[in-house]
Amino acid sequence: MKFSTVAILGLIVSTASAFTSVSRPNRAPFSTSLGLVETGEYVDRDVYTFDEWATSCGVQKCAGFQITTQDGSDFFAVTDQDLPAGTPIVYVPPELVLSSNRAQEEFGQSLQYAEDRIKEGGVANQIPIFRLGVKILAEWEKGEQSPWYYWLNSMPRIFMNGVSMTSACFDALPPYAGWLAMKERANFVNFKKALLSAPLNEQTVTNEELVKWAYNVALTRSYSLSSSCRRIAPMVDYFNHASEPNLDIQYDDYACTVYASRDIAAGEALTISLGTGTNPSPLFATYGFLDESSPGTFCKLMDLQDDMPDMKLGFKDLLFYKNGEIAPEVYDLVLYSILKTDPNFELGPFFDACMAGDEDTKNAYHSQYFSYTLEYLKNHVDNTLVELDRLSNMAASYDPNAHPRAPLILQHNAFVKQTFEAVKYNLDSM
Repeated sequence: MKFSTVAILGLIVSTASAFTSVSRPNRAPFSTSLGLVETGEYVDRDVYTFDEWATSCGVQKCAGFQITTQDGSDFFAVTDQDLPAGTPIVYVPPELVLSSNRAQEEFGQSLQYAEDRIKEGGVANQIPIFRLGVKILAEWEKGEQSPWYYWLNSMPRIFMNGVSMTSACFDALPPYAGWLAMKERANFVNFKKALLSAPLNEQTVTNEELVKWAYNVALTRSYSLSSSCRRIAPMVDYFNHASEPNLDIQYDDYACTVYASRDIAAGEALTISLGTGTNPSPLFATYGFLDESSPGTFCKLMDLQDDMPDMKLGFKDLLFYKNGEIAPEVYDLVLYSILKTDPNFELGPFFDACMAGDEDTKNAYHSQYFSYTLEYLKNHVDNTLVELDRLSNMAASYDPNAHPRAPLILQHNAFVKQTFEAVKYNLDSM
C-alpha cells in the first residue's frame, strides 16, 4: 500500500506545520474529487490500511499486538503473546494526536462565537468535544489530502449510542436509560447548532449524516484528560472498555504511550476504562455498548430523583446488584422519602444520622419503619418488571434491519430484568 506523501509529511515533518492556526469563514466549496471519506451507516471500514498507515507514521506496537474483529464491524486490539506488567504496548508520536486544545489553537477566534453559544446553553463541558468535532470535519473536508485520512476511513460508520437512537429506540428504553440517552441526544443537537458558526463549509455543517458521524467519532474515540481537554491518539482508540482494564495510558506532552498495567495472557483483549463499571447504562447511552461485567444497575427510582440531592446521593450510589442485594443508600433514600411526606414526623434525626454516617441511629429507624420501606420497594420492583416486559416486547417487534439498535436495547433490558428478578427474589423472602 502506497500512502499519500502529502498526508504523511504533514504529520512527520513538524508539529507546527500540522497544527497551524487558521481562520476560514469564507472558504470555497470543497472538491468532491479529493476522495472524501464516505460516512453512510453501512459503508465498510478500512481498518487494515489504517494499521499500515499508522506504522508508516511512527506508531510503534509491541510484539503480539493485533487488531481483530468478530463480526466485521467492531474492531478491537488483542495480544497473541503473553505480556508482562509494564510492557510498552503502543507508542503514538505527538504529531499524530488530535487534541481539543490544539484544535482551539488552530482555529483560534473563529470558534469563539460558537463556543459562547454552547456556554449560554449551560453545557460548557461539551466544548472539548465540539473542538474535536470541528477538527474532524475540517480534516474530512480535505479528503485524501488530510494527514488523518486513513484513520478517518477506519472509523465506525454506525453507532449504537443515544446520539444515534431514533424515537422508536427511546420508546423501548427504561426511564433511566432513556433519560441518559436523551441527554446525549440533546448534547448533539447543541453541537449541531453551534457548528453553524464554525469555520467550515456550508455543505458540511448542513449534512446531518456527516455531522452526526463526526460528533460520534469525537465523543466515542476521545480520551478525557480533564474537564477542559480531550485527545484522540489513533490506534489507542482501538482499545475496548473493561471495568478492570489491563492497560494504562500516559502522555508526555502530546506523545502517548500505553503500558500493560498487569500481566496479560495471550488471547486477551487489550482494554482501558471509559468510565465507572458499577452501572452499565451510562456507558450504554454514551458509547453504545453493554458492559455485562457491571455488578448491578441503578435501582430506577426516578420518582425520587428530587430527593437525591438532599441526601447527597447520585445514580452511581443507588444500585441493585446482580446477586439480589440492595445498596444501603437505596434503603436510606426510600425511607427518607417516606418519612418526608409525614407532617407529624421529625425528619431531622434520621437525616442527620445519614449525613454523619451514624449507622446505629440509621439502623434503629430502618428497623422501626422497615415494613413501609419493604412495601415500597416490592411495588417498585414488581412494576418495573412489568414495564420491562412491555418495553422488551416492543423492541422485539422491531425489524433489526430498520432498527439496528433494537438488539442492543433488548440486551440492555434483559440485563436490567435479570438484576431486578434477583432483587425481587430477595425482597419476597423478607
